[in-house]
Amino acid sequence: MTGAGGRRRAWRWAAGVWAALAVTGGGLTLWLQDANEPPPPAQWQEAPTPQQTADPACPVPVHATRPTPVFCG
Repeated sequence: MTGAGGRRRAWRWAAGVWAALAVTGGGLTLWLQDANEPPPPAQWQEAPTPQQTADPACPVPVHATRPTPVFCG
């Protein structure tokens, strides 16, 4: 009968080791995800408007009633 008890103890030990590894791996995953995030911005910044970033050689439709495709090369 000691063989069945020993086998049960081995399974219980293996399940405990697996649970410990799973908890440790989950904790490491959460910790590394937090460490990988960039720092928050120091202040609010305004995004550049399309007029600021547009190519000056490309004409921009001023009074269009619907979106007008403009192709610049």
